[in-house]
Amino acid sequence: MNVIGISGSLRKGSMNTMALRAAQKLAPAGMSLTIADISQIPLYNDDVRAAGEPASVLALKAQIAAADAVLLVTPEYNFSIPGVLKNTLDWLSRPPLTPFDGKPVAIMGASPGPVGTARVQYHLRQVLVFMNSFTVNRPEVFISHAGTKFNAEGELTDEATAKFITDLLVSLDKLATKVK
Repeated sequence: MNVIGISGSLRKGSMNTMALRAAQKLAPAGMSLTIADISQIPLYNDDVRAAGEPASVLALKAQIAAADAVLLVTPEYNFSIPGVLKNTLDWLSRPPLTPFDGKPVAIMGASPGPVGTARVQYHLRQVLVFMNSFTVNRPEVFISHAGTKFNAEGELTDEATAKFITDLLVSLDKLATKVK
């Protein structure tokens, strides 16, 4: 099972990128999780798309199209999707190649606050409906008070969170197997 992971944060010390790296280590047997880089995706402009999609967009589309599933790990900005992630999804939703169409997707997120990205995850699900993706319904992984769950090296130290992430990846594997 080949999974592409995307962090919705570009910040160097991002708790969401830390969570994505934790997921990479927690992937069940038979699953490989590759982290995609969205830092070079330009701002969406349909004039640019019409003239020919940028190489960074084409490369990401190909990477996702070749994958069995996707894991999105995102912070919550103003109760919603961070601009960098929404911009990336806007590019990925445009034809001719729409790699999220029919793709199994799992969502999780980390936040320093008590809500743990619940609102952004529900908003992201709405966007993924438009993109015709299949989303994992349960478990929902809302990593609240995330600053207490990672050590200074960015490694996940909270066993309960590790179990939630592992369970999410197992559910993603099951969904991707059904969709094949």
